[in-house]
Amino acid sequence: MEGISILWILVATALVFFMQAGFAMVETGFTRAKNAGNIIMKNLMDFSIGAPIYWLVGFGIMFGVGNGFAGTFDLMSLGDYSAVLPNGVPLYAFLIFQTVFCATASTIVSGAMAERTKFSSYCIYSAIISLLVYPISGHWIWGGGWLAQLGFHDFAGSTAVHMVGGVAALIGAAILGPRIGKFKNGKAKAIPGHSLTLGALGVFILWFCWFGFNGGSTLSFTGDAPFYASKVFVNTNLAASIATVTVMIITWIKFKKPDVSMTLNGSLAGLVAITAGCDTVSPWAAALIGILAGFAVVFGIRFIENILKIDDPVGAVGVHGICGALGTLFVGLFSDGSGTSGLQGLFIGGNGKLLGVQALGVVTVAAWVAVVMTALFFILKYTNGLRVSHEVEVAGLDIAEHGLVSYADFMPLKPMGITSVGKDYSPLHKFICAKSGKKLEGVDEPKPVPMHESVPVEIVMEDKNGVVASDVKFSKVTVVCNQSKFEDLKRELGAIGITGITVTQVLGCGQQKGTPEYYRGAPLEITLLPKIKVEVVVCKVPVTQVITATKKALYTGHIGDGKIFVYNVEDVIKVRTGETGYDALQDE
Repeated sequence: MEGISILWILVATALVFFMQAGFAMVETGFTRAKNAGNIIMKNLMDFSIGAPIYWLVGFGIMFGVGNGFAGTFDLMSLGDYSAVLPNGVPLYAFLIFQTVFCATASTIVSGAMAERTKFSSYCIYSAIISLLVYPISGHWIWGGGWLAQLGFHDFAGSTAVHMVGGVAALIGAAILGPRIGKFKNGKAKAIPGHSLTLGALGVFILWFCWFGFNGGSTLSFTGDAPFYASKVFVNTNLAASIATVTVMIITWIKFKKPDVSMTLNGSLAGLVAITAGCDTVSPWAAALIGILAGFAVVFGIRFIENILKIDDPVGAVGVHGICGALGTLFVGLFSDGSGTSGLQGLFIGGNGKLLGVQALGVVTVAAWVAVVMTALFFILKYTNGLRVSHEVEVAGLDIAEHGLVSYADFMPLKPMGITSVGKDYSPLHKFICAKSGKKLEGVDEPKPVPMHESVPVEIVMEDKNGVVASDVKFSKVTVVCNQSKFEDLKRELGAIGITGITVTQVLGCGQQKGTPEYYRGAPLEITLLPKIKVEVVVCKVPVTQVITATKKALYTGHIGDGKIFVYNVEDVIKVRTGETGYDALQDE
C-alpha cells in the first residue's frame, strides 16, 4: 500500500510540474508577441534555477527541525526529516513534490512584471524567492512553525504558495511602474494580449494540473486518503466552474459583452480560492467560494488597475494575491471540521477561533513577503537595474534581451535608409535607439544607403511617341468597404477588365463611429472597425464603369457599406520596362 501512496505523490508531482507550461501559456497569451520569447525563458528559468536552490538550501529551511521561525541550514537536504515525512513516503518523493510547489510560487511574480523587467534581475529575485522567501513562510505553515502550532490550515497553498507569489507580484509591479502607454490622463488603457488561444490553453492546462496540486496534497492514498482526495477533486472543480460562470455574468452585465480574458482569470480565481480548504469544506461551500472568488477577481483587478494605478498585465495580483488571501479566510468561515483541520468555521460551528488564526496567518505572511521583496526590489533597482530602457520596451524584450525575432504581429522592419549592421540587434531596434540619441554598445551606427543602391527605378522622361507623360486621363479609385464584401468586389472588378488592384487591411469608422470595446474591463483607446481598402488606377476602363461595378458589389442599403474616392493621377510608370502613361497600365 505504501507503493500506491508513493505513486500517487509522484503522479501529482508531474502534474504540478506541468503547471509551469500553463503559467507560461497564460502569460504569453495575455501579453504582446514581441515579448513572448522572454516570457517563455522566464518561466523556464523559474524552475531551472529554483529547483537546485531549493534542494541545496530551501528544503532544509522549510522542513528542517529548527524553531518556530525557520528550519535548519541543511546543504543538499541530507538531514533527518522523518518527523515531517508522511507515513511510508520516502524523502525523495516528498522533496520533489515540495520542489514543484516552490517553483509555482516563483512563477506567479513573472506575469505581473511582464514586458518591462530585466531578465538578469528576474533571475536574481526568482532565486531569492526559492532560497529564502517561500521556505521561511512555508516553514511557518507546513514545516511545524509557529502558525502550524496555532492550528493554521492551508491544505494545498492558497497562502503558502499563491498569496506569497501574489504579494511579491504586487510589490514588484508597483516598484517597477506601468508599461509605456498603460495610463493616459490618469485612466487605464487596455493593452490586449496577442493570443487568447494561448491564454485559454494555459488556463485549461492549469485547471487539469490543479487536480494534482490539490489532490496530491493528501500525501497519501491509503486509509481515508482516497475519500478525501475524491472530495478535493469535486470541490476543486466546483469552485473553478462556478467562479468562471460568475465572472462571465458579471462582465456581461458590466461591459455588455462577456469578457473572455477576465473569464479565464475567473477560472484561476476559483482554483486559487478553494486550494486552502478543499479538504475541509462541503461541496455547497466550495460552490459559494467560487461565486465569491468570481466577484473578488473582477473587482480586485479593477481596483488594482484603476485605483492603485498598478499595471498587472495578466491579473496575477487579483487571482493569486486577493483570492489566495480570501481562500484562506474562507476556511475560517466554512470549515466543517473534516479533513486535516479538525476545527469548524464560524458559519458552521459558530466558533471564531479558526477564523482568527487564519486571519493572523494571512496578515503575517503578507507582511513577511512585502518587507523582504520590497528591500530586494529596491536593491536590484539601484544596482543591477530592475526595468529595461524605454527603447528596449518599445522594441520588445525578445530583441534586446535574447536576440530573438518576434512573432508576426511585431516583425522587425528595416526603416527606409537604414542598413542592418551588427549582430545583436534588429534594424528596428537600432533605428529606435538612433532616433533617441542612444548608442548601443558594440554596434556601429546605422549608415544611410546611397540612392543608387536602393531599389532601382528607371525613369523614362518621354514615351515612345516623344510626349512627356500622357495625354490620356488617369484616375485612381479607392474603395473602403467591409471585409465580407471583398470577394464580391474583386469578382465585379475582374468582370470589367480590372487586372491590377492593391488591397490593404485597415481600421476605420464613419457614421457608425465604431463600437465601444473593453479588454479586462478597461476601454480600448481606439474604437475602430476592420475594413478593406482597395485601390485601382484606370485609364482604358471608364471610371463610371468602375464606380457602377463597385456599388453593385457593395450595396446593401445599410450604414457601413463603404465609400468610394476618385483622384486624378498625373502619370504612371512601369518600373520593369520603363513604359509610361497608357502603355504602363496594359498587360502584355
